[in-house]
Amino acid sequence: MFSTVLVANRGEIAIRVVRACRELGMRTVAVYSTADRESAVVRLADEAVHIGPAQSRRSYLAIPALIEAARRTGAQAIHPGYGFLSEDPDFAEVCEDNGITFIGPPAAVMQRLGDKSAARALMEQAGLPVLPGSTGAVATPAEAREIAERIGYPLILKAVAGGGGRGMAVVRQPDALVRAFNETRAHARAVFGDERLYMERFVDRARHVEVQVIADRHGRVVHLGERDCSVQRRHQKMVEEAPAPNLPPERREEMCAAAVRGAEAVGYVGAGTFEFVLSPGHEFHLMEINCRLQVEHPVTEMVTGIDIVREQILIAAGQPLSIRQEDVVRRGVAIECRVNAEDPDREFIPAPGLLTEFIPPGGPFVRVDTHAFPGWRVGPDYDSLLAKTVVWAPDREQALARMDRALGEFRVTGEGVRTTLGFLRRTLAHPDFRSATHTTGLIGTMSAEKVTRHQSIRAAKE
Repeated sequence: MFSTVLVANRGEIAIRVVRACRELGMRTVAVYSTADRESAVVRLADEAVHIGPAQSRRSYLAIPALIEAARRTGAQAIHPGYGFLSEDPDFAEVCEDNGITFIGPPAAVMQRLGDKSAARALMEQAGLPVLPGSTGAVATPAEAREIAERIGYPLILKAVAGGGGRGMAVVRQPDALVRAFNETRAHARAVFGDERLYMERFVDRARHVEVQVIADRHGRVVHLGERDCSVQRRHQKMVEEAPAPNLPPERREEMCAAAVRGAEAVGYVGAGTFEFVLSPGHEFHLMEINCRLQVEHPVTEMVTGIDIVREQILIAAGQPLSIRQEDVVRRGVAIECRVNAEDPDREFIPAPGLLTEFIPPGGPFVRVDTHAFPGWRVGPDYDSLLAKTVVWAPDREQALARMDRALGEFRVTGEGVRTTLGFLRRTLAHPDFRSATHTTGLIGTMSAEKVTRHQSIRAAKE
């Protein structure tokens, strides 16, 4: 077992990992950039190490600084959280070379699955359904046109090294393909340092449903059920729910079995997520595999009672899974809403500033994962996530009522600060969401409805 764990991340996920380590009796080391000097995790951890300036590439993405911090503090393991270096096989390999345990999949597994087009081919060999698309990276616009003729429109371009909802573009007409290809490739090069793209058929009116798996180093893989993550803006999730509503039981079983089969096929270790696109007819196809802890892991924890971060740490220490598949019993419904410092009325642009008031909700079966507090300055350097509000209830109707109450209690104010709180309440009240008939296009539908209302009001005044 580890005596000291370094947390190579920031924000609410860093606090989440520190708490799990503390419950396991482990000492924790936080790292922080200059911008995060006064952050909550710096005060919560047993020790904190400054690793660089605000720019991520010179702090949270600076592998030498992280390794040096671990060696200096005697950390035997590093937990990467999510984002930053959490899916970087080079980081995992450097940890291994320095005798430090990387709390996540082995570097070789991440290397195989980190290339999205290669992972797609591997999973197809394992018998998982994948959408029609390219068999590898697409080299030129001309090749993209040839593939598009074969798979048809609409289609989606994706960065091979992508993640977090970035590096994607939906193309609906042939005359838009070349421009989209060049723009997406340039974006992928700038964000991921890898311009390669692959293509696959895009499913309209689809749902985004993912399956959580956990695997130990002894060959055991279990799934913890599925989550619906269909409420998205710019391919980034805003609301997640477990179990996925309005999903036939036989389809749920097939998806979960497919995820376990895929994990076994590549010798997966740790916590991972198999993300599927679900058609209106409930046909499912694999989109990608995330080799890390997901932002939305709390909804699965709430319905299963299983601490996923704890399991991650114990697996990395070489212990077998503490659960068997028959031990996983899901009860009730959990919903998570991501509260971001963004302005929904201005295309969700970040709205940073000094928090003068920050009062999260409470009450029965309400969980708030956050790093914010009054006096904390939300800066422009990192993701705009302020808090994850998670509720549990025996059924979906009660869960929705509880979430609306919790979001209504939340108080966040500060000069220049705007949040998604009101938008989230409107989303959960939308008829499509209430009836569980919503798709990944819900936010687009809401935007169109808003425009129509404004036009009607303007016409009435005229």
